[in-house]
Amino acid sequence: MQPKYQLSKKGLTVWRIHAAIESLSVLVIALIACALTYYFEGPYWIYAVSIAVVIIYSFLNMYLFPNIRWNHWRYEVREQEIEIQHGLFIVKRTLIPMVRVQHVDSSQGPILKHYHLASISISTAATIHTIPALTVEEADGLRASISDLARVAEDDV
Repeated sequence: MQPKYQLSKKGLTVWRIHAAIESLSVLVIALIACALTYYFEGPYWIYAVSIAVVIIYSFLNMYLFPNIRWNHWRYEVREQEIEIQHGLFIVKRTLIPMVRVQHVDSSQGPILKHYHLASISISTAATIHTIPALTVEEADGLRASISDLARVAEDDV
């Protein structure tokens, strides 16, 4: 059974903005390739390839991948563990025992802040697990809940 909760739908917009910024860098590289081709009188097919790469990359990165990512991201906080699931072809399911949780952080960059979203990071001795694109209220509630549950789990040991 997969975890119950999905990320905020606003996360799609944030991921698309990040993808648009990345697509601009790909566009700049394609423009440089076209300028060099023009300057050195290279073959015309480089123009077509550059344009195709920018269009395909932008479509995949701004539309398709964020939708897939959002549809497959799930999480659930239980009394004894936290479960995180993501991925399409390779589905990664992570169980984090509450007794292993050392601390929980929430973070907001400027784009997340604009859309009233936050990410939480759950630190264990070995790794840091992140749940992205939660509403600020949900992130604050999860951070407090995980902190309380981890404290209780630690007291029981």
